[in-house]
Amino acid sequence: MSERDRFEKQAGSVVTEQINPRTRDIDQLPLRAILERILDEDAGVPEAVRRALPALERAGELLLTALRADGRWFNLGAGTSGRIGLLDAAEIPPTYGLAPERMQAVLAGGDQALTRAIEGAEDDRASASRELDARGLCERDVLLALSASGETPFVLGGVEHARRIGARTIGLTCTPDSSLVRAVDCPVVIVVGPEAIAGSTRMKGGLAQKMALHMLSTSVMVQLGRVRSNLMVEIGTRTAKLRKRALGIVMQLSGQDRTRAERALEQSGGSVAKALELLEKY
Repeated sequence: MSERDRFEKQAGSVVTEQINPRTRDIDQLPLRAILERILDEDAGVPEAVRRALPALERAGELLLTALRADGRWFNLGAGTSGRIGLLDAAEIPPTYGLAPERMQAVLAGGDQALTRAIEGAEDDRASASRELDARGLCERDVLLALSASGETPFVLGGVEHARRIGARTIGLTCTPDSSLVRAVDCPVVIVVGPEAIAGSTRMKGGLAQKMALHMLSTSVMVQLGRVRSNLMVEIGTRTAKLRKRALGIVMQLSGQDRTRAERALEQSGGSVAKALELLEKY
């Protein structure tokens, strides 16, 4: 058996590490062809996410139950997965008016790992437990653990901690038969197959996780009543762009003119939802 065959056999047991036969010659291709090959691989991700819809629905129900009972939502991950979780947790509060402490993210290596790789952070199983303990994770909360391989020690350590204290757990992964799938209450498995570059899970794996997480967080916010029609009614108004958007939303939903909408927003302290309540009295 050649060295190449031996490597492929060992990698074959882990989906994210497998060799993609469709991109074996990618290093021989011109730039345009490389771009097209990567795009062809990415094109299958939405359907893979669609196949996971039943599991995503179960995950959403867990999150809704927790948030409605004054619980919190924690995203936990390392590397690309952790950064995706942190990004979504950072964007939900200003977009939907959720208090920042209600949706948090724990990234292996801390905030500094957002902009550069922290060697060894993903292998530190105990640090996840320490971080979650410091944030007071409790039985009312839900931990959403992200790991494309489903074998990241940091992530598995966090899940173990959550289960010990009685918090519900969700696992978002691209690997069906993984430790994460076996460890959580609600596994969400999105099988995207081998990456264009073997093991580079920031590609299809990252895309799948980002799609799923955006769908999940948006759907939960809609169910919590933070959207009317398809407009954000709990949006923050701390920037000129957001204030302009808020004004447009109030005018659109109330049918009132600009002057009345501006006055209502001012009286409500910038709250779209409260401004709409005021205008309903006219």
